[in-house]
Amino acid sequence: MSPNYPTSVTVGIGALSIEEVVAVARHGATVNIDEAALAEVAKTRDRVEELAQDPTPVYGISTGFGALARRHIPEEMRAQLQLSLVRSHAAGSGPEVEQEVIRALMLLRLSTLCTGRTGVRPVVVETYAAVLNANIHPVVREYGSLGCSGDLAPLAHCALALLGEGHVRVDGGDIQDSAEALAAAGIEPLKLREKEGLALINGTDGMLGQLCLAITDLRAAAKLADVATAMTVEGLLGTLVVFADDLQQLRPHPGQADAAYNIRTVADGSAILAAALEDFKKTQVQDAYSVRCAPQVAGGFRDTLAHTTLVAERELAAAVDNPVVAKDGRVSSNGNFHGAPVAYALDFLAVVTADLASISERRTDRFLDPARNRGLNAFLADDPGVDSGHMIAQYTQAGIVSELKRNANPASADSIPSSAMQEDHVSMGWTAARKLRKSVDGLQRVLAIEVLTAARAIDQREGEPAAGTAAVIQQLRSEVQGPGVDRFLSPEIEATVAMVKSGALVDAAEKAVGELR
Repeated sequence: MSPNYPTSVTVGIGALSIEEVVAVARHGATVNIDEAALAEVAKTRDRVEELAQDPTPVYGISTGFGALARRHIPEEMRAQLQLSLVRSHAAGSGPEVEQEVIRALMLLRLSTLCTGRTGVRPVVVETYAAVLNANIHPVVREYGSLGCSGDLAPLAHCALALLGEGHVRVDGGDIQDSAEALAAAGIEPLKLREKEGLALINGTDGMLGQLCLAITDLRAAAKLADVATAMTVEGLLGTLVVFADDLQQLRPHPGQADAAYNIRTVADGSAILAAALEDFKKTQVQDAYSVRCAPQVAGGFRDTLAHTTLVAERELAAAVDNPVVAKDGRVSSNGNFHGAPVAYALDFLAVVTADLASISERRTDRFLDPARNRGLNAFLADDPGVDSGHMIAQYTQAGIVSELKRNANPASADSIPSSAMQEDHVSMGWTAARKLRKSVDGLQRVLAIEVLTAARAIDQREGEPAAGTAAVIQQLRSEVQGPGVDRFLSPEIEATVAMVKSGALVDAAEKAVGELR
């Protein structure tokens, strides 16, 4: 069943969960700051203030940044140093980034600030939380992060808004000046001091937030892929025999067993399949790979999700900044801002997302060819030749799958040096995250078309469908008509996509057959 997300999330020294990130980012949960975290932040700040008075230069506190780290900055210029850092790094370009991504990015930066390892004052933490809770969302642009030294430009756009500069949207409204939005919310703009500008922009929060959102969507897509497969088996008069649990245990990948269980469960009790079984044994013998091997592909997809979830959870427990204030009080440069671990996970998901969409498109195509669809009209048309049925729906799938295959090319395999060769190897994790978001959307659309096509095929068969597939078709028919002469197809596809994204189709199946794995 669709998860119930909390309406409020407490940010403290410990790690947030993926569900908490999604609750704030996508569902508007409010943010509370743990008092113990504020105390740790204040304690660490005392150490930064002490080091600020030390004549020995300390990176990020009394020096320049990146390739300019050798320059010692006098005390009277340090506030300007931090302000200049944020202004200069807010250099994004291109289309606006989605609101849920901005909220995830802000929450995760706030979470790192609350660890007490970044050296900011408590007022920075409190202001960040206030801006997030006031639904003030900085305008962040598509391009600007190389995924090393963190998501610098996206985070700088967010930091700029805290200072009463730059542009924001409030509750998704029109773009306005940050100063106006802060004043309307009763929030005093920040005045930065030593270390604080750097602490606001130096993290993997953008790519990690998008990883958390993608994992959530792909978990749902994994279930839907199994539901779609069950519907295709039924619509093509295939067999469930190959999905038996003992056969899956011969190759003990956990995701494979879960996928096979879901397919069996959703299609169990189908009168359509029962009536076709003897003929299948005599004339068909085996289903095509796209049907028979569905648990192996969907299982590998699931196991990849499990791995990337582990990566995300480790990163959620991290304090990513440079320099950091260690627990023993020393301030130390480090390389924890490098986005490689997250970038690899994002790229890995793009690969398996493309493949899951690819096998779904191949199953859909089988319905449309009378040489392979076991007795159905060509293209499932009402009157083939007069009607085209779902011919072009498969074209839409093919176009999406082709794009997903291009997106599977890893961003993390590339690196362009920056900052006068000081930052000479970067992760491109933000780019990996951006293309994965497009791939997730594409997979949802491909699966929606398979469900739409399989439902049309099942409706054209004689006999009663399984309880699970029947429930999905009933949910689909609340928005989309059954078989008939050609209609304007795009709205029907979009209505199905909306049910995919909301979880309504999987919820319908689970209400009929119990919770799927």
